[in-house]
Amino acid sequence: MSDGPWVGSWRPHRPRGPIAALYAGPGPKYGLPTGVGFWAHDPSRSRAPAFSFGVRAEARPREGSPGPVYRVPPGTTARGRAGAPACSIYSRPRDPAPVDTPGPGRYSPERAGRVAFPTAPACSLRSRTQHRAVQQTPGPAAYRLPPMLGPRIVSKTSAPNYSILGRSSTGAFYQDLCQTPGPCRYHVVHTDVYKPRAPQFSMLARTALPQDSTVRPGPGAHSAPQNRTQGVTFGIRHSPYLTPLIVDVPE
Repeated sequence: MSDGPWVGSWRPHRPRGPIAALYAGPGPKYGLPTGVGFWAHDPSRSRAPAFSFGVRAEARPREGSPGPVYRVPPGTTARGRAGAPACSIYSRPRDPAPVDTPGPGRYSPERAGRVAFPTAPACSLRSRTQHRAVQQTPGPAAYRLPPMLGPRIVSKTSAPNYSILGRSSTGAFYQDLCQTPGPCRYHVVHTDVYKPRAPQFSMLARTALPQDSTVRPGPGAHSAPQNRTQGVTFGIRHSPYLTPLIVDVPE
């Protein structure tokens, strides 16, 4: 027993056996292989023979004979149909396609000179071949050398550069420290605001005189009646040699 202080009704003491919580092992992290069954069995244990159940065998196929379902026509014997031989009439068969064999006139032996007889070598002229693709190689003018003046020199050490700033308005002699508006920033106030306003009159446009706007006909709209006697007119003089118009032609 320990001589330490009591914690309630329990006093701490040295354990009588090992406690798993006092060790830093993985604990029950690894699962042991099973000792039951056939698959994944523990190799350190003996395994009894296992027998599998077979599949149910199929039943014997039943006979599929049709039986008396066919209706044998009358007059049929074991050697065929009884009766005189009968012949059927068919249509006339089509003529076979003619053989498309070339005749003697289809050949041209005079053109087989180079094939059938030895000839001198002949060369044919071809068209001009296309030029190769022009290489897109940059020329000397495509390169630009770095400048030798200024701070951005690659191979030279540049001296310190100083830039000149512009004139600042803060602290200058023309700086407006008052920031007050001048006389021109104010507008002239009309006198009608602070004095009695005089009467104002507006001018209207000229009014039209009253007149009659009825549309009346003018002198050209009237047509005076004209009483004239019927006169004599002169016709056109015809030539005596004019051919008369013949409509009905006698047969």
